[in-house]
Amino acid sequence: MGSLLSSFGIECGGGKEQEEERHLRANDREFNLSYKYANNEIKTSKYNLLTFLPLNLLEQLQRLANAYFICLLCLQVIPAISSLSWFTTVVPLLLVLSMTAAKDATDDINRHRSDRQVNNRKVEVLVNGKLKSEKWRNVQVGDIIKLENNQFVTADLLLLSSSEPLNLVYIETAELDGETNLKVKQALTITGDLGDNIASLSAFRGEVRCEPPNNRLDKFTGNLEVGGQTFALDNDKILLRGCTLRNTEWCFGLVVFGGPDTKLMQNSGKNRFKRTSIDHLMNVLVLIIFGFLAFMCSILAIGKGVWESREGTAFAAFLPPQDQHGPPFAAFLTFWSYVIILNTVVPISLYVSVEIIRLGNSYFIDWDRKMYHAQSNTPAQARTTTLNEELGQIKYIFSDKTGTLTQNIMTFNKCSISGKAYGNVVDFSGRAIEITEKTPKADFSWNRLADPKFSFHDSTLVDAVRQGSREAQAFFRLLALCHTVMPEELSDGGLNYQAQSPDEGALVTAARSFGFVFRARTPESITLVEMGQETTYELLAVLDFNNVRKRMSVIVRSPEGKLALYCKGADTIIYERLHPSCSKLMEVTTGHLNEYAGEGLRTLALAYKDLDEGYFESWRERHHEASTALDGREEKLDAVYEEIEKDLLLLGASAVEDKLQDGVPQTIEQLAKADIKIWVLTGDKQETAENIGYSCNMLREEMQEVFIVAGNTHQEVERELRSARKKMHPASSDEPPMRKSSILGKKTEVVEDEAVEGEYGMVINGHSLAYALQEGLQLEFLRAACMCQAVICCRVTPLQKAQVVELVKKHKRAVTLAIGDGANDVSMIKAAHIGVGISGQEGMQAVLSSDYSFAQFRYLQRLLLVHGRWSYLRMCKFLRYFFYKNFTFTFVHFWYGFFCGFSAQTVYDEWFITLYNLVYTALPVLGLALFDQDVDHRWSFQYPQLYTPGQLNLYFSKRAFLRCVLHSGYSSLVLFFIPYASMHDTVRDDGKDIADYQSFALLAQTCLLVAVNMQLGLDTHYWTAVNQFFLWGSMSVYFAVTFTMYSNGMYLIFTSSFPFIGVARNSLNQPNVWLTILLTSILCVLPVLAYRFLYMQLRPTINDKVRHKVRQDKTPPTAAPRRFQPRRISTRRSGYAFSHSRGYGDLVTSGKFLLRPVRSRPPLFSRSQPSGSPVAEDSPQIFRTITEEPSA
Repeated sequence: MGSLLSSFGIECGGGKEQEEERHLRANDREFNLSYKYANNEIKTSKYNLLTFLPLNLLEQLQRLANAYFICLLCLQVIPAISSLSWFTTVVPLLLVLSMTAAKDATDDINRHRSDRQVNNRKVEVLVNGKLKSEKWRNVQVGDIIKLENNQFVTADLLLLSSSEPLNLVYIETAELDGETNLKVKQALTITGDLGDNIASLSAFRGEVRCEPPNNRLDKFTGNLEVGGQTFALDNDKILLRGCTLRNTEWCFGLVVFGGPDTKLMQNSGKNRFKRTSIDHLMNVLVLIIFGFLAFMCSILAIGKGVWESREGTAFAAFLPPQDQHGPPFAAFLTFWSYVIILNTVVPISLYVSVEIIRLGNSYFIDWDRKMYHAQSNTPAQARTTTLNEELGQIKYIFSDKTGTLTQNIMTFNKCSISGKAYGNVVDFSGRAIEITEKTPKADFSWNRLADPKFSFHDSTLVDAVRQGSREAQAFFRLLALCHTVMPEELSDGGLNYQAQSPDEGALVTAARSFGFVFRARTPESITLVEMGQETTYELLAVLDFNNVRKRMSVIVRSPEGKLALYCKGADTIIYERLHPSCSKLMEVTTGHLNEYAGEGLRTLALAYKDLDEGYFESWRERHHEASTALDGREEKLDAVYEEIEKDLLLLGASAVEDKLQDGVPQTIEQLAKADIKIWVLTGDKQETAENIGYSCNMLREEMQEVFIVAGNTHQEVERELRSARKKMHPASSDEPPMRKSSILGKKTEVVEDEAVEGEYGMVINGHSLAYALQEGLQLEFLRAACMCQAVICCRVTPLQKAQVVELVKKHKRAVTLAIGDGANDVSMIKAAHIGVGISGQEGMQAVLSSDYSFAQFRYLQRLLLVHGRWSYLRMCKFLRYFFYKNFTFTFVHFWYGFFCGFSAQTVYDEWFITLYNLVYTALPVLGLALFDQDVDHRWSFQYPQLYTPGQLNLYFSKRAFLRCVLHSGYSSLVLFFIPYASMHDTVRDDGKDIADYQSFALLAQTCLLVAVNMQLGLDTHYWTAVNQFFLWGSMSVYFAVTFTMYSNGMYLIFTSSFPFIGVARNSLNQPNVWLTILLTSILCVLPVLAYRFLYMQLRPTINDKVRHKVRQDKTPPTAAPRRFQPRRISTRRSGYAFSHSRGYGDLVTSGKFLLRPVRSRPPLFSRSQPSGSPVAEDSPQIFRTITEEPSA
């Protein structure tokens, strides 16, 4: 298939040699074109005008049934074996192929439109010494392009120069990783000097040698050669396609990778044709049906041979044979004749109906107003129409964290100051009450510099600060001084903070709102506005953060000349350095920290220390020596820092909330009740991810144990995984319980589920996961992880996300779903059976690669528990009924063969055979498959356990198919032999004989249609006006068509096509005919009623029990009142998530940021946006991110 696609030009460069190194030269297109690098045009479409018909037909003929009907059509043109007219096969086949082709064409047109929109964006390119506006598709590797503020990055660029000091640029990477914090990139000094001088840029002939195209977002290696000098290039100097330039007037970049070679497109992964488990089962069943068809035809062919040998000569005078080949050849021809007659056992209209059902259920998702997010004006969207029923079978959910479970917005939530907790709101009796949108907010109108978007509900803290509480003011003074945030004056007089992490931005913003406003910074000073009074502190030292210290400190001199050290960090680290006099305060604060940690907040301890002038001067000399040492500089600095950060006095603790999206804990709780396991795959550090795990109810204190896998070697990881597995299941063997399965010749090894008592969780680090995913440890990791109710993988790369999903897909017989919001989730979304994209402020890359999309994680429970469950239930009912009605239809032909001398004569009229599936039974079953519900959406939420039968494939399987075949066999016996017996030697009420073939055919087909419609009525749980109209309408159409086709007029016009003249009016006016129809219908449905009654009494399913309860409770369940979640006391506390890079303190104090006067830059979102904009009214403050590696 791949080679064929390539021959049509679908995979460009399929035969291209693997690129080992990229070599390019700036401003030299001729040199770069010699390497045949891809240009900047992207292509996600599958077809073009020339390739659509052949490729689409080829794809459709991969369905066995479609290929079978093409062969059948060829057989029907052979007169010797054709017993049916050509239109009985051509009409349904053309309808199937046309509808599927129309749907595929529509999908591909949308992809073409999206590609054109991106490829036709404009950018300024340096061509022949001038800036020229070009379309993105025309940009080539080696071109120098100019980007302006708020523009998308066109391709993967080497940053050359920018308008900012130090040649910095600020970029937003929401499209790549879902994070809205700004990040900083910095150009080399040699290229930064080019500035925006067009002549210098045009003369630039630097050569780049770098790594080939790859999907690693966080890594780049290469060299730049300029004027005989070589400069190292890393990821900090590369702007990736998909980023957006922010707060930077302009920058110039050199195109390194374009179009499909960019890291964004490399991470998009390979487009996979996803098919549901029911589709795979259908292919298996079609093969079984083929075998069964061959078996029936063989029996009838053998019967023909025997009959010709024994009885054929008796008919020779009446029907002289056209050839003299004898019984064996007659049997051979009969075999192929019956292949044509019994072809309805492989129903071609099944595929048309399946496509219509899936399309209809997709529209129900699109139209669901309960999945519409009003704030962002984002509806739910089913981006594919082929996977709906798979939504009702999900067993594992793989979720990103940032932007998916959380809003990626930090808010100052609570704090503990000098042993007193603030942040809770209490009623008149002193009990804490839940904070809602209606809860009154603290009044900050007294502070004109307060952040207008900041909210805090405990007014007692505001009162304490305003009344001059020394401890409270010292607490916020520390937050305003001890940080690495950069301030920015806005044109309207407001303040904007560029924070390296949103945590720091939230803390500095809280200090600002409580009256301690961080206003300005120089390398030697920090200026605050304290309670309205401007105060400047001399900044003497910044004791920077690193992963070992887990804290940072600043040493400042106040205007009064007092020296003080202010320190903040992880509580466990700070506690070790406190003065013994703080022991009682430490106990109280520990209780508050446990409370905050139990609520999933990110905690931070704050302490200070007054310094002696003489001691500080001597320490300063030692600090200078350590900072200038050539050997062991880091170790010496850490020792000097450790020396002064002793005997600290505890001020308190802060609690910052990484705000979850609305309804995330409730959604996860509901999904867990449905026996769906959730794994979080995130690039965040362990403590951050663990906090979110607790706050969103994935991890719970009630769990027997949460295993932490953090080994640094293969042996350590293996030991930790094995230990965890043994604790959960002591009797488990070292060899995994495997079961081999084979479908269509493809053998797979499935790891069986192992019983576990109690609930467990697992947290595994990225470096440990790398070992766990290796060949020797894969199954050990899978066994241990699948025993856990929740799994969190931290610091994982996009590739590792996809590998985890693939591992579960390969070795667990379970349906997987991946949900994310950024480009780093695309490979995971494409790897899973179902991919869901979160649309919103985090970008659209995940949405464009997803199968379903919506704005909030909470809509996932409705997608699965309502739409997914209903779609699966409807599809299974549809398939069971469809096979039943078609097998019943076909088996009557089989029985009739024994009474017609195996002559391949049809028992029904040819027009009935043509219209049976397309007209008479099409709409009623579509009504069932589009509108049926066992219970409504409220009961589906009330009992999430209703979801579990789908995970176990209880509603449609090979066993269910076998039951359909047996049921059809019984019904066909009734529908053939009772009409046959009732017509045998029967006369009309006027004494005339009616026992002719045509009258029998009419009676048999009428009995069949009434019986299958009665069965449909028994299968329908939820009746609507549409169902009633389809059912009775189809019966009415049958009788109307029958009387019309069997009329004198149709016979006179088309004599050969309508031979059943007068049969309807002469047969259907006889009482015994209607009694026969009634008797066959009762005998067909009576066993079904008896079986279902006994089964419900003896072995009721969860659906039976809930439906019984629905009938008892006349009123639908009301939504459970939102309960105020009680506080948990937790022994687990989080270290504060410092996410900025080491060495940033040096950058802040170096003065490099202040080489030129600070000027106002436009904010990320203008405050002058029109009222009603979601951004202007609802979006919390966004903190910019800045980072730079320490200079050598």
